[in-house]
Amino acid sequence: MSPTPEDVRAAAALLAGVVHRTPVVTSRTLDSLTGCRVLLKCENFQRAGAFKFRGAYTAISRLDPDRRRAGVVAFSSGNHAQAVALAGRLLDAPATIFMPTDAPASKVAATTSYGATIRWYDRLTEDRAALAAAFAAETGATLIPPFDHPSIIAGQGTAALELVEDAPELNVLLVPVGGGGLIAGSLLATVGRRIEVYGVEPAAADDTAQSFRAGRRVTIPPPHTIADGLRPTSPGELTFPILLRFAAGILTVSEEAIASAVRFLLLRLKLLVEPSGAVGVAALLSGTVPAGRTVGVILSGGNVDPETLASLLGEA
Repeated sequence: MSPTPEDVRAAAALLAGVVHRTPVVTSRTLDSLTGCRVLLKCENFQRAGAFKFRGAYTAISRLDPDRRRAGVVAFSSGNHAQAVALAGRLLDAPATIFMPTDAPASKVAATTSYGATIRWYDRLTEDRAALAAAFAAETGATLIPPFDHPSIIAGQGTAALELVEDAPELNVLLVPVGGGGLIAGSLLATVGRRIEVYGVEPAAADDTAQSFRAGRRVTIPPPHTIADGLRPTSPGELTFPILLRFAAGILTVSEEAIASAVRFLLLRLKLLVEPSGAVGVAALLSGTVPAGRTVGVILSGGNVDPETLASLLGEA
C-alpha cells in the first residue's frame, strides 16, 4: 500500500489540466535576509486555496462511478475539507465533511460553497476519524483521509515534483508537516535527487519532530497553535516510514516566528499565506538553513481566517 515515486509521476499525469501549475516566486529581500537563494512554490494559488486539492482529486478520481455516487466523507479543520468538497463536486461524488467546532469561519464558508454537508465534532473530546469511519460504514460513503492514503500522498507530491522540474538547481526543500502527506509525497518526488528535504512544524505541535528523534510514531495531546492545519497529534502510519527513511530532519518554529513570516509574506511579497503555509519561511527567517544554499519552500495554502489575519497584522 505504500506509494512510490512512480505513483507521484502517475498522479501528475492524472492531474494535468485539472490542478493549477502554481508559480514559483523569488524575493531579493528574502534572499538578502537569509543568505540563500529562495524559491517559493505558491500553493496558496492552487484551486481551493491549498495543495490539498491535488491529493483529494487524485483519490476520488480513482473511485469507480458507483462508489462516487455513494458519496465521500472526510474530516478536516479546513483545507482538506475544501479540497474534498471541490473534488467531489467536479467528480459527482457528494461530500460530507466532519469539521471541528473551532474551524476557521472562512474555511467553513468555502467548504459549504462547494456543496459539501458539514457535520460538527469537538476537537478535544471526540475522535474525528472514528466519527467519519462510522458514517462511512452506515451510509456506504468512501472515507477520504487527509494524509494517510496512497493516492493522497501521491497527489500531494506533485507540488514538489513541479518545483524540482522548474528549479532543478535546488539543494534544500522545506515542507510544512502536519500528518505528513505533503512531506511524504515531496520525499517521493525528490528520490534520486541531491536535495535535503526538511519538514517544518510548530514547536507547539512537534509530534513529528519527537517521532523522528525517537524513530517511532509519538502521540502528543491536542496542540494549541495558530497553524491550524498542522495540529494532528501523531504522524500517519503510511507517511511516517517514508519520512523516517528519506527526510533530512524536522525543524520546529515558534508561534512568534510563524506570525512574523505571515506578515513578511503579505507586506513585503504581497502573498497571502496562512500560518500553516508560512512555517517554511519562518524557519528560513529564523536562520535554520546555512547561507549559500538554494532553497525551495512550499507555501502550502492561503486560506487564512480574516479575524486571524487581522490579529496577526495588529501584532506587527
